[in-house]
Amino acid sequence: MSSDTPGRLLSLLSLLQTPREWPGRELAARLGVSLRTVRRDVDRLRELGYPVHATMGAVGGYRLTAGKAMPPLLVDDEEAVAIAVGLRTAAGHAVAGIEEASVRALAKLEQVLPVKLRHRVGTLGAATEPLLTWDRPTVDPERLTTLAAAITNRERLRFPYRRHDGTDGERRVEPYRLVSAGRRWYLVGYDNDRDDWRIFRVDRIGEPTPIGVRTAPRPLPAADAAAYVTGKLLELAPVYQTVATLYAPIEAVAGRVGDSPDDLQPIDAGSCRLSSHTDTVEWTAWRLLLLGCEFEVHEPPELVAFLRELAGRAARAAGPSTDAAASAKGASVPAAGN
Repeated sequence: MSSDTPGRLLSLLSLLQTPREWPGRELAARLGVSLRTVRRDVDRLRELGYPVHATMGAVGGYRLTAGKAMPPLLVDDEEAVAIAVGLRTAAGHAVAGIEEASVRALAKLEQVLPVKLRHRVGTLGAATEPLLTWDRPTVDPERLTTLAAAITNRERLRFPYRRHDGTDGERRVEPYRLVSAGRRWYLVGYDNDRDDWRIFRVDRIGEPTPIGVRTAPRPLPAADAAAYVTGKLLELAPVYQTVATLYAPIEAVAGRVGDSPDDLQPIDAGSCRLSSHTDTVEWTAWRLLLLGCEFEVHEPPELVAFLRELAGRAARAAGPSTDAAASAKGASVPAAGN
């Protein structure tokens, strides 16, 4: 690649458009040239008007910064398809104003896509439809951008944060990753005031301010950020122990209720005992109702109360029974001869 200067410059520009800092030696290895050639190519890009910033030190390197004009994006075929698909489904995420911006960006992208890629994107878009969930708090896209930039630059942030109980406080955090879960966004970061990892709902974060302190990466106590958020959400959710008698053979309900085979124990040929844990009584109630058999709940009281409320709601929705309606009608008609 070293003899193809224009092609090498395009490859270098494509690498620098990735939101990270590239050490010179890593760029040289990627391009198959010397470190001196990398420095010379960076100077050529600067002469062409591309704002390439260099940072000295062990954690330094080259990165593309904001300039007067945005350079052309260089993406391969798979990246172009991924961007188009992402824009089509962006309306399903809780980012304020993202729907209109996604449509505008998609229109621009599809205009310049080669015919074969436009056909792939169109086919995939026509065959899929996003499932939009209920309304949730939206987040400011500029706030997401600020958080993402701080994550990329490993820069400490300060921001006001509203806890779930409504109290406000200021946090100093080393941001690690953003995680989109359903229609909520979470920031995973190391809380410097509490000396521990935390998750923060982005819709509760106030205006984040970079402090100007760059930090070395810390090892996350999980396989990845998504696993960490999942674990924390499960820790915060209330856990109920469900104990119920199911009036059906254990073979008829095995695999349809409970989280493991040990959650069901036979009582006799026609009944069994369920003992399991759950974080929502609503989900457990629906699973029990869908079994299609009689059952009796012993614990927890929250599940018993919810089933009673659900039964009353269902009875009111169905209206009076035929026998009750006939009796009421008969009582309202005067007896013959009166």
